[in-house]
Amino acid sequence: MKKFLELSSWRTALGNLLPSAHGHQGGSRKAAIGSMLIMAFAFVGCDDSSSASAGQNDEPGVESSSSSSGKVTEPAEVTSSSSEKAKSSSSDAQSDAKQSSSSEKSGKSSSSTDDASSSSVKLRSSSSVETPNSSSSELSESSSSSADEVESSSSSVIGCKTETEDNCEYGELIDDRDGQIYKTVKIGDQWWMAENLNYGDSIKTPSLKGKSWCYGDVAANCDVAGRLYTWAAAIDSVKLATDAENPLDCGYVKTCGLSGKVQGICPSGWHLPSKSEWNTLFTKVGGSSTAGTKLKSQSGWYSRYNNGNGDDAFGFSALPAGYYSLGYFDNDGDNAYFWSSTEIDSIFAYFMYLDYYDDDAHLYSYDKDDGFSVRCLRD
Repeated sequence: MKKFLELSSWRTALGNLLPSAHGHQGGSRKAAIGSMLIMAFAFVGCDDSSSASAGQNDEPGVESSSSSSGKVTEPAEVTSSSSEKAKSSSSDAQSDAKQSSSSEKSGKSSSSTDDASSSSVKLRSSSSVETPNSSSSELSESSSSSADEVESSSSSVIGCKTETEDNCEYGELIDDRDGQIYKTVKIGDQWWMAENLNYGDSIKTPSLKGKSWCYGDVAANCDVAGRLYTWAAAIDSVKLATDAENPLDCGYVKTCGLSGKVQGICPSGWHLPSKSEWNTLFTKVGGSSTAGTKLKSQSGWYSRYNNGNGDDAFGFSALPAGYYSLGYFDNDGDNAYFWSSTEIDSIFAYFMYLDYYDDDAHLYSYDKDDGFSVRCLRD
């Protein structure tokens, strides 16, 4: 447009020099016309070269828009921005997932479970993960080092139970109260029940009356994952209260100051583990930061964001039996809760906690009146 206006002005100037209907032609006018034409062409040529020069100085990857808005499209920066947004979105998703999972960690559900009476323990199996096949060239290149990698991996395994071998030291516990048989396992110097306690005779043991349950009130669930007990039931509070030599009033909203080995509802020769004894177990399996993976069973754990199962490296085989609270059952398939004999105060006592999304094992304190699982430890 600029060039057109400039040429138009030159044409006007030339028109003024051309002879009118009443004028006379002269040599000076012809000379002037020729000079002006030469200047016009020279001007147009300079303008084109100037435009080309400006194009060469533009930054690479930046394309100017011809629209009147004057916006500049910069692909390199747009790509970077998209990548940052994707990372931010991924980070937000992980944060939401963690917050969602953490809410389950609190131990109580705020929603009611209307169908609790007909529910069953959902011991979920892990989802399979397919590994893409490597190309033949990659396989040939890695074949020479594969044996070394396997040897290195095997040497770093902590535990006596692997995918191909089970070298754990097992035993058997027969509960003479009801004849039930439990698998036991030795971890370090401790002999643990490798199954959850499923003793529920409230006639022989009055402490259990109204204080122990099968998950969802379905008897078959006790055969899979044992019973859930309040802390008062787990420590056999009635037996403690009626002890002729040292009666103790223990339970919910009561502080009794237990010490030493507490048999509780465990079979003869076994006892409810203390907080200290749970910590000893964590140390023997490599520390609390990985104890969750080492103690959880190889199947049955829910997989919402990743594989929630453990490798059960020591044969402890912890199942996600969930818990009971105020008439409701929750978190089966997600979490495991095991009482300790150590109380905090009149309301809270310690328990061992495992969850599906965490490699850790935790010792938390919680409401004594909730129903958790029991694992007994040999005296």
